[in-house]
Amino acid sequence: MAKMKNLEDFLMDELKDIYSSEKQITKALPKMAKAATSPELKETFLNHLKETENQITRLEKISKLAGGRSLSGKKCVATEGLLEEGKELMEEDATPEVMDVALICAAQKVEHYEIATYGCAATYARLLGYTEVEELLNETLEEEKNADITLSTIADELNPEAMNGESDSDDSSISGKKSSSKRTASKGSSKGKKSSAKSRK
Repeated sequence: MAKMKNLEDFLMDELKDIYSSEKQITKALPKMAKAATSPELKETFLNHLKETENQITRLEKISKLAGGRSLSGKKCVATEGLLEEGKELMEEDATPEVMDVALICAAQKVEHYEIATYGCAATYARLLGYTEVEELLNETLEEEKNADITLSTIADELNPEAMNGESDSDDSSISGKKSSSKRTASKGSSKGKKSSAKSRK
């Protein structure tokens, strides 16, 4: 790995990182769309796939503006890990409603990583005076933010449906645990009162 001597070097490293990220996402989105049962969510994943392909083309244009420096040669381990987590979720035995919610969660984790990376890269481009590069990065940044908002909107519709399912887990009732704790505390409090009364006698 070449030594990073200045902000320009770090910007190029970040561009390589996000380029790898987008490449990985293009492979994951079709699988996520297939696993989704909500028509709206399925369509959102497929639409974002087209958007991601355009973002890759945009990054390649940025590479040319940066003197033709290659964006290949680096793997984004952060995205790799997040997508692997999403893959494991898709292999879970879940109801369609819960699976859709899990897919949205997995997708938004990736979106938030991309938003942070594109935001930083756009800032570095601005500081370095690369106006056209900054504009292209901000264009993608807005697309990622809009994708995240769309996923949140769909989640608002699907979350209540996922809540209606019954869990087979013995420790699933959080509210049950709380009330059980309250009852235990109440018993302890009663014992304390009785003991106090005896000591006064």
